[in-house]
Amino acid sequence: MDEEPDLAERARKLFSGPIEFLKSAPSLQFLPDATVPEITFAGRSNVGKSSLLNALTNRKSLARTSNTPGRTQELNFFEVGEPLQMRLVDMPGYGFAEAPRDMVKRWRFLINDYLRGRAVLKRALVLVDSRHGLKPVDREVMEMLDSAAVSYHLVLTKADKVKATALEAVIAETSAEAAKHPAAHPLMIVTSSETGLGLSELRTAILEAATT
Repeated sequence: MDEEPDLAERARKLFSGPIEFLKSAPSLQFLPDATVPEITFAGRSNVGKSSLLNALTNRKSLARTSNTPGRTQELNFFEVGEPLQMRLVDMPGYGFAEAPRDMVKRWRFLINDYLRGRAVLKRALVLVDSRHGLKPVDREVMEMLDSAAVSYHLVLTKADKVKATALEAVIAETSAEAAKHPAAHPLMIVTSSETGLGLSELRTAILEAATT
């Protein structure tokens, strides 16, 4: 039991230290060398991915935020720690009805190829908006991760925007769905970028995934 507080403190220090944007990769040929563990963030457009990344890393603009769905069109890599300990990978948002079909197809291939072929990918974080719960497109991504044998946490975002009873219902529904998926990690994390809810737990889960 003593290891958990120690891990949480290590995670706090890690995310309070150097974190830098490395590069964007529009295709696999632009990926950085696979030298350190990677943790990737996936989620529907406007799920709050950029805001969560910024809050998680105690930065205001590490990941750009935008009200325009589908702004993140590439794999964005961020280096964490000095010396380098891991990379965070911001994946293109999915489920954007406004985007051209060929662009959606290209993004889907990029994500699928990255998930299946990246040996240093330790864990995915599938972000789900607490106000809406799981959508069919979320289940598609969960199935993609299942088939790629990539372990993932479901992370509920914007929990501060939902009444307690509604949040409880979304948590129960999401947990029930996660139990049906072989690659879904049993730990689901409820977060709010605005209030800081769940951020310490998420940092700890990321460090644990990267170091095991």
